[in-house]
Amino acid sequence: MMQESIAALTAEITKAELNNPAALDAFRISYLGRKGRLADLFDQLKTVPNEEKRAVGQQLNALKQQAQARFDEAQQAAEAAADNAPANPDFDYTLPPVPNALGTRHPLSLVREEMLRVFARIGFAVAEGPEIEDDWHNFTALNFPENHPARDMQDTFFVESRAGGLVDAAAENDSTHQSTNPLPHLLRTHTSTVQVRVMENEPLPIRRVMPGRVFRNEAISARAHMMFHQVEGIFIDEGVSFADLKQTVYYFVQELFGADINIRFRPSFFPFTEPSAEIDITCLICKGAGCNICKYSGWVEIGGCGMVDPAVLENAGIDPEKYSGYAWGMGIERIAMLKYQIKDLRLFTENDMRFLRQFEAL
Repeated sequence: MMQESIAALTAEITKAELNNPAALDAFRISYLGRKGRLADLFDQLKTVPNEEKRAVGQQLNALKQQAQARFDEAQQAAEAAADNAPANPDFDYTLPPVPNALGTRHPLSLVREEMLRVFARIGFAVAEGPEIEDDWHNFTALNFPENHPARDMQDTFFVESRAGGLVDAAAENDSTHQSTNPLPHLLRTHTSTVQVRVMENEPLPIRRVMPGRVFRNEAISARAHMMFHQVEGIFIDEGVSFADLKQTVYYFVQELFGADINIRFRPSFFPFTEPSAEIDITCLICKGAGCNICKYSGWVEIGGCGMVDPAVLENAGIDPEKYSGYAWGMGIERIAMLKYQIKDLRLFTENDMRFLRQFEAL
């Protein structure tokens, strides 16, 4: 029986056509592979009577050498044929090569780095933190008590831990979610969370800027998005006043937009600062004359600011009787839109090459 199998396999190997790469690969797998037909015959050698094993083994070794020789010969012939193949007559070898296309910096990255450079010149170092936060750092420590209506200003996406993973949970006002997980994790709504972490862990005085990505549960439009970027800052020391805050903002705006830009502070409300103000600058489109971008007021808002609320200092373990501080926050997208006169917020995330290539010169 074994002799018949060897004879049949010898005939197949001798007649096999190895005239293309696919046939070569099939031959190698079928006859020379670890699970090929030759390997099966070697496995069956243990069933051969002892007096015949030596002769059968020699036949199998000879057959394996024959198969390997056929494969090597055909492979060398195929490689030689490929080397001697005539050039493609349809290809013009005198054509210049296609240049490699180099990428460019994203406009948000350009504006972010420019903003950080301005603040670095007046002593502000960068601090960063996690994008998935807890309720304490995102709301409670910043004077947003649980169930307080001020939380409606920053509705976000909550997550809860299940089997080691993060899954989408309920909305902010879902009592069922709050009862099953009283301290849910969430996608941060502002980089003020990093301010809390810095105040909790770093020695005074504190002078930091916090860039990063934030999230809010908003409908996507030309003026709003569920994901955007911020640069916030905080300065805490003895004797810090609103005058210090105004001078910092004046310096930043004039360094970034030019010395001829006017600035105004509008009284506003933020839970974590008191007093608070919105920061407006001269509309860069109409130069203050009035247009549809600034709603014909001549002013556009670039961020919010204020003196750090004493309750926030206490929550971070800082004595508000001894220390005071100011904080501000600005959207990088808003600054980029004003600086480069971009009218649709969605362009920053759509990856349209026609839009991105406009910033190659920068």
